[in-house]
Formats: sequence, C-alpha cells, structure tokens
Amino acid sequence: MSIEQLDPVEEDAGRMSLREHIAELRNRLLKCVLAIVLGAVVGWIFYNWALDLLQQPFDTSVKELAAEQNLKPILTFTGVGDALTFKIKISALFGLILASPVWLYQLWAFIAPGLHRNERRWAMLFSAIATPLFVGGMAVAYWTLPKGLEILIGFTPLDIQNLITLPQYLDFVIRTMLVFGIAFLIPLVVVLLNMVGVVPASALGKFRPYIVLVIFVFAAVATPSGDPFTMCLLAIPMCLLFFAAEVIAKINDKRKARKAEEV
Repeated sequence: MSIEQLDPVEEDAGRMSLREHIAELRNRLLKCVLAIVLGAVVGWIFYNWALDLLQQPFDTSVKELAAEQNLKPILTFTGVGDALTFKIKISALFGLILASPVWLYQLWAFIAPGLHRNERRWAMLFSAIATPLFVGGMAVAYWTLPKGLEILIGFTPLDIQNLITLPQYLDFVIRTMLVFGIAFLIPLVVVLLNMVGVVPASALGKFRPYIVLVIFVFAAVATPSGDPFTMCLLAIPMCLLFFAAEVIAKINDKRKARKAEEV
C-alpha cells in the first residue's frame, strides 16, 4: 500500500508523539471529570430523591427480616461530618452514572485513532451500546441488593439488633453496582479486541469452558455479598453476553475472511 492510499487520520495517528498522546489523554480525562462534576451537581440537587432510591433495597430487606426473624436493622450516622460526606458520595455516584455516555465515548475516542477507518466505525457503534450495558448492569445490581442484604443481615444473632452506618451501606451499594456495571462491559471489550484482530473467534470457542469458569470465579470474588444468589445473577448475564460476543466475533472473522479472498 502506498502512502497516498493511507487514510489521513491513520497517518496522523501514526505520527503522534508520546507528548501528544499524553496531552490527548489529559484533555479527555478533563472532559470526563467535568461531565462527572456536572452530573454530581444534578445529584446534589436531587439528593432526597437519590437517597430514597438507594434506601429502597435496604427497606425491602428489612421488611422481610422483620417478618421472619424479628430483626429491625437501622441505618445511622456515627460522626459529625458523616452526613455531608454521605451527600457528596451520593452526588458523585449519580454524577458517574449520568456522565457515563460522556466518559465511555471519551474512552472510545482515545482508542479510535489507532484503529483502521472501518474498525473505528464498528467501535463507534459499540461505544453507543456501552452506555446501556453499563447502566443495565447497575440496574441488575440494584435489583439483587435486597436479597443480598437480607442474606447478610440475616446472620445477625438472636436478641441483637444491627446498626448499619449509612457510609458503610453506601460503600456496599456502590461496589456492587460498579462491579455489575463494569462486568457487563467485558463482552463488549472482547468484541472490540476481535475487531482489531487481537482475539480471534476460534480462540474464544477453544477456551469457552475456561472463560465460563473464570466468569463464575470472578462473580464469586467481585460481588460484595458473596452469596450464591447474587453471584449467579452476575455470572449468568455475563455468560450470555460472552456467548453473544463470540457469535459477533465469528461473524466478523467470516466477513474478514471473505474480504481477504476477494482481494
């Protein structure tokens, strides 16, 4: 291929120096931080609604425990500044969620210059899919929280009540939701790696049983509650998403093979 046939964007990307890459990374991180801060401002304004939303899984689990084991766990603050810290954390969490389209796009935009023109087109499509996947994973986590909390708090001995601090509760919720959200993005990363030729579909099929095993191990370790119910609710969707990623990778490899034969 001659220099004249090169895509101008690809040629410019190849000429970028280390300093230019660092400058680009800094600019994109700045945009991500700005978007998260703006989202956090919205979270601060709607704090009461956000607090009620995050408390709902706890209230649901408490109703079950009160009926079955006569347990009445209470959320509380233990420090003078805990209320302010808690409000900031909730605002930051909602800022991260609201800004997810921005920082996911910035992630794609930083990677895209290193891809071929057709690969950038596919990457842009999947970057649009990344936001609903991330939010969907967090939604699944939110749905599983009541059961996970019920199992964990249910180990409280008889005649002992459980006082749970709101900051600890929020940390638990954030870890669970972020783990689910990021885990749902892993199959998307697999597809993108296949698009750039790093991971062939044949390798995915060959190592499928081991990948499924790793997914279940990851789900067991990553979920804060560690109960089988929550683990399966993370592992099963991840496996289904991986199988879908494998099918897409096979279609892409066949498309590349046909194109190579035509040439």
